[in-house]
Amino acid sequence: MSAVEHAVTGRVARVTLNRPERGNGINRALVTELQDAVERADLDAAVHVILLSGNGKGFCAGYDLVESAEGAVGPTDADGLSGTPLDPLVMMKNHNPAEIWDPMVDYAMMSRNVRAFMSLFHCSKPVVCKVHGFCVAGGTDMALCSDLLVIAADAKIGYAPARVWGSPTTSMWAYRLGPQRAKRLLFTGDCLSGAEALDWGLAIEAPAPEALDERTEALVARVARLPVNQLQMMKLLVNQSLYAQGLHATQLIGTVFDGITRHTKEGYEFQALAARDGFRAAVRARDEPFGDYGR
Repeated sequence: MSAVEHAVTGRVARVTLNRPERGNGINRALVTELQDAVERADLDAAVHVILLSGNGKGFCAGYDLVESAEGAVGPTDADGLSGTPLDPLVMMKNHNPAEIWDPMVDYAMMSRNVRAFMSLFHCSKPVVCKVHGFCVAGGTDMALCSDLLVIAADAKIGYAPARVWGSPTTSMWAYRLGPQRAKRLLFTGDCLSGAEALDWGLAIEAPAPEALDERTEALVARVARLPVNQLQMMKLLVNQSLYAQGLHATQLIGTVFDGITRHTKEGYEFQALAARDGFRAAVRARDEPFGDYGR
């Protein structure tokens, strides 16, 4: 089964995360297939706009970290990646508190994930992201790298790993919300509802859950009416302002910081708790003091 589905209807390429049994958790296959699907849509002359969404109960629950956090990963020989920074065993060894941490091995892996997520931003055609249920942790990288967000009013979006063991690698929060509101979320790890995301300017629409599909399809159809060259020029025009504000440099720092967060005293404690009691227990200990575990 593909981790990412790709289909074209008329002028719309539909790219759908397809690991619903894992909350569309991010793994190597999903990252690779996402980047391939975006490139395929970008090169398709019939496609004017890309619609990104997720199957199952929510858009994306972030990285599928259960195995790595609990120290239960196995080797990979897929695509000749064994022994490289993309090999889970290499990453697990690099995060072993008893070993010396090489930040550049960490960066080699995470920067490639950022490259895949940013394919949504670099893609010459508009990307509309439809969020239902939840879009949290690493899932927000994909959403915020898209051009327009339509979030169900009752969905939640946020980056709880800001509390411990994470830093947003694509670093898009300040560019999407401005510095003060970005700090409000990253200083607490709190989530926004879709309705709050609309009020904050993160979402372009926040319809009721039962109207999410209809409103998203209406927006996508309206965008798709424009000539593709006009859409490409408009996206390039607006994106230049983010480049000029130092987006690339911020992402480099955010990606390196992400590795550092797993090698602080608190990061090691989080990982030790996950290895001993399970990843969910570690997340519970992280989030329960804030009153939002499992919400």
